Amino acid sequence: MSMESLNALNLSEANLPELSSLQPLLLRLQQALISCSTSIECGDFRQSEKSISELVDFLNSVTENNDSSENDAFQVLMEIHIFITSPSLDQAVIDALSFELPKAVARFACVSRRCLEIAGSVIDWFIETCSPRDMLSILCEALDSPSEMFKAPGYFAPLLSGLAKVFLSIQRRQFEQVKEAVPVIINVLKAMSSELDEGDTDYEDLLNRSIDVANSIQAAFVSIGIGDKISSCLSLMLQLSRFLRFCNLSYLGLITGCDVDTVTRTVVGADGDDYMRCFSHVKHGASLSVIWGYISNEVAQAAEEDLAAVKAELSRNQTKRWQALGMLRNIFSCGNLPWELKKQAINFLLCIVDGNVSHEYNNEHVECLIYMPSLLATLQAVEMVVIYAPDAVLRRNAFNALKKVLADIPTSLRFDTLMALIKNTDSSSMIAILIDCVRKEMHMENCQRISIGNEVIHPQNNACFSAAFWNAGALELVELILRPPMGGPPSLPEYGDAVLSALNLYRFILMRESTGNTNYTGVLSKKNLQKAYNEWLLPLRTLVTGTVAENKKDYDRLAMDTVCVLNPIELVLYHCIELVEEKLKNAT
Repeated sequence: MSMESLNALNLSEANLPELSSLQPLLLRLQQALISCSTSIECGDFRQSEKSISELVDFLNSVTENNDSSENDAFQVLMEIHIFITSPSLDQAVIDALSFELPKAVARFACVSRRCLEIAGSVIDWFIETCSPRDMLSILCEALDSPSEMFKAPGYFAPLLSGLAKVFLSIQRRQFEQVKEAVPVIINVLKAMSSELDEGDTDYEDLLNRSIDVANSIQAAFVSIGIGDKISSCLSLMLQLSRFLRFCNLSYLGLITGCDVDTVTRTVVGADGDDYMRCFSHVKHGASLSVIWGYISNEVAQAAEEDLAAVKAELSRNQTKRWQALGMLRNIFSCGNLPWELKKQAINFLLCIVDGNVSHEYNNEHVECLIYMPSLLATLQAVEMVVIYAPDAVLRRNAFNALKKVLADIPTSLRFDTLMALIKNTDSSSMIAILIDCVRKEMHMENCQRISIGNEVIHPQNNACFSAAFWNAGALELVELILRPPMGGPPSLPEYGDAVLSALNLYRFILMRESTGNTNYTGVLSKKNLQKAYNEWLLPLRTLVTGTVAENKKDYDRLAMDTVCVLNPIELVLYHCIELVEEKLKNAT
């Protein structure tokens, strides 16, 4: 090689000691690097292959030589890093070396922590300057074929970190690339986990790098909308599902969250706060693994699972069913997941709460209180599907799922659940739907009361009836809508659906209590009648009539739409006013 080339490679006398004074090890390395560079630049492919092969053999001899010191290994890596990062080095040389050096330098990562860091820097440089798709294949090959001597966490660590960066660099056909890489990654983790020693920080480091790979895959999938390609994901899920049994993970344990809790406790240990951020999507993955088994029998078979038995267990065991409902929330609330997966999750939910659900616990109220926060969150997530799902079938199924989950909650807690849902949604249409659910519950409770009243009442029958909805809470709900906590009448026409539903509920309560000569809700007391008349109905009448009159002056479409929204409200409102006025005349 010419002196000009040496200068370009920062190997001149101005930058390095005299070649003759260098350690024999570094002298041989520099000669090997110069030989590779010269043959590649000259286009001598046969000689370049030979030179690269000799370079790799030399590097392997260093890592296999027990007499080599840690400092020797570090100096070799530093020399390689200086060489490949030279600004004037021909790209053809970098490309040619990228096919062999990542695997060779990864062997040095086992020597020490600082060798691992420099090896990672060498691999990162190839990733930055070479084709991402080529580097993916190179790294996968290096991961898939380590020598027996170097089946250690340190060898795999820089390669896995490199994969995490490569996934984010690939711009086309990301899914196909990831599909090829995942089995290799799984095999590495499988092999390493079988040799796991408690307290070994190298394995902990390997796990963290594996999590980085998973995060990169997720980011790559989100960036290209891979979630919509459900059918193309099946082959990948088949491979991943085979890994579940090896990890002693079951569908029942995953969908109830029991296995998730066990794994996170085992992996995270005492440093929970520091490591839990790495597991932010573990519950999503646990739920999705079961849903994929529901989508495809092949996936369930690959996981060695009997999904029918899992569904049957969830259907008959209320505690496990509540746990599963809490886990499914992660699917419904995840904005990045495709609607097809949410659709399948809704169908699965309907399967496990379908039919006559028997509340098997005598202390079901206390039992359910433990799970109420997660059940409430699940209901709110299902609401989002009802509101935003793109097709009518999914919206209808999600609404059915909403009703099924509500029915699975003990009656004594159901009204408070509905009240909490109403207070925590801004959607007028959803509020109207939930108020209608309250009205139907009151109708069912009323029918049950009438049925018991028409029979010889036995103690056990009397215990079956509860006034969970026919109480003062029903009027509190009406007031929440017709006289919002912030004061003043409700905003119209924005909350037109909610207001109409609240008026219908009030009319229903007033008529039922009047017909049955009862006053469970207190609606017929003079105080409550006057309150409803003066604080709810009359201010609402002023607002509605004024808004209608104002909009009738205009002839644009928006004004006409407003009038159409307010017309049914006005009709029910006047009916309620007439009923209250009649009751006030007879009130004592």
